[in-house]
Amino acid sequence: MRVQRTSLEGTPRRFRNPADGDWYVQVTQGETYVTNVENEVLTTILGSCVSACIRDPLIGVGGMNHFLLPDEDRSGRDSQRYGVHAMELLINEILKRGGARPRLEAKIFGGASVISSVTPIGLRNAAFARQYLLAEGIRIVGGDTGGTRARRIQYRPATGRVRQLFIVTDMRPIVENEVSSARTILGGEPDDVELF
Repeated sequence: MRVQRTSLEGTPRRFRNPADGDWYVQVTQGETYVTNVENEVLTTILGSCVSACIRDPLIGVGGMNHFLLPDEDRSGRDSQRYGVHAMELLINEILKRGGARPRLEAKIFGGASVISSVTPIGLRNAAFARQYLLAEGIRIVGGDTGGTRARRIQYRPATGRVRQLFIVTDMRPIVENEVSSARTILGGEPDDVELF
């Protein structure tokens, strides 16, 4: 099988983990990454953001996205940070690599309430991902959404295995980054939006 991998939003941060010898690819906010490399692990950190991990188990092609908001309600700026765009990119890239829609399986992670706010964006993100996959006829075979804690996800598209680690640390720098991104996308203060 030919080695194929694609970062659909730029150059990924990729490093070899000395503990297991595998290649780890960091998928950050607004990114989507697809691979069929057996020893690649896709990793991300999620709060209210959501990642869908989707793969075709027969041919071992799969990937991960990381989106900030469920749907686009602005001018289209930074569209890769919205769920609709992120889901379409991920699914279409898997299909271009030979994946078949009836075989696709998904796991959804994130959607936590890590900051109190008026709008439960994490719950909206998780609900959007479920509804989108249901509408597309893609089976949801696992995942973990909601709660109040951030999580690190490590996903192996070749096998479908996922490792989830809850984060116990000072969340302020990470939350500040998410709020800054939201300000850029929304064009102002996200007063009623909880982001991470």
